[in-house]
Amino acid sequence: MRTIRGLESYPPDAGPSAVALGAFDGIHLGHRAILGRAVELARARGLEALACTFDPHPMQLLQPARAPLPVTTLADRLALIGETGIATTVVIPFTRHVAAMEPEAFVERVLLGVLRAREVVVGFNHRFGRAARGDARLLEGLGARLGFGVHVVPPTTVDGVTVSSSEIRAVLGQGDLARAARLLGRDYTVGGEVVHGAGRGGSLGFPTANIKTALPLPLPAGVYVGRADIGSAVYPAVVNIGVRPTFGDSESTVEAHLIDFTGDLYGRRLRLTFLRRLREERKFPSVEALRAQIAADVASAREPA
Repeated sequence: MRTIRGLESYPPDAGPSAVALGAFDGIHLGHRAILGRAVELARARGLEALACTFDPHPMQLLQPARAPLPVTTLADRLALIGETGIATTVVIPFTRHVAAMEPEAFVERVLLGVLRAREVVVGFNHRFGRAARGDARLLEGLGARLGFGVHVVPPTTVDGVTVSSSEIRAVLGQGDLARAARLLGRDYTVGGEVVHGAGRGGSLGFPTANIKTALPLPLPAGVYVGRADIGSAVYPAVVNIGVRPTFGDSESTVEAHLIDFTGDLYGRRLRLTFLRRLREERKFPSVEALRAQIAADVASAREPA
C-alpha cells in the first residue's frame, strides 16, 4: 500500500477513486467493513481504492484533555489498512485550518478536488467538517447534488454491542483481551523497542525485555500471557505492566519474559501480542515469594489457553 502524507503530495494526475473516510483508530471490525466496501466499489468500477484519514486524532487538537488514548499508533493503523486491500492511504495532518473547514468545502476541495472521489464510504456515525457539522445525511445530499456516490456502512455488532473504538478502549481497560479480540477481529498487539531497565529479571532467574512503546498501553497493571515476535521468530511470553511494587518503584514499565529465548535484545524492536490476563500486579513479602510467583506465571503461560 502507498502512503501519502499531506494533500499537497497527492499526485495531480491520479485517477478517480473510491474513498473510505474516517479516523480508523484501531482498525476494528467496523472499520474493516468500511474499508472493505471501498475496495469492493473500486474493483467493480475501475477506481483507485483509497483511504483518507487524519493525524493526530481530531480530539487531540480540539479537546486534548478529553482526547481518548489511541488504540493503535499511526504506523500500525497504516499497516492494518494495507491488509484490507486499500491501494493508497492519504494521511491529512489535522490542523486548526482543517478543523475550521466547512463540511461542504471539505467535500468539494478535498474529496472531489484533490482525491477525485467518485464513491465515498463512511460509517453510520462519521462526522466531519467545522464543529463536526458534516454527517452521513449531509454527505448524501452533497452526493446527489455534485454527482458522486455515497455509501453509509451500518454498525457492526458483536454479542449485541456496536463495535467502536471507545468500546474497545473500555474492554482493554478492564483487561478483557478475549472480548477485545472479538471486537478488533484480531488479538491486541503493540510494538516497541527493547531498552535497558533495572536488570532485576536476570537476578531472579527470569530475564526480561524492557519495552518502550510509542503510546501508553490502555491495559490495567498486571501480568499477562502473550507472545513476542522478533523478526520471523515467535516466543511465548509473560508480560508485566506496572510499577514493580515489591521493589518500591513508581514508574510504570512494560517488561516481557520471553520463554525459552536466549540472547541479547537491546536495541531491537519486537511486537507483543496480549492473549489473556493472568493476575493483578501486587507487592510480595520477599524476593523469594516473587520468584516463586513468576515461576508459576511462566508455567501458566506454557499451558494451552
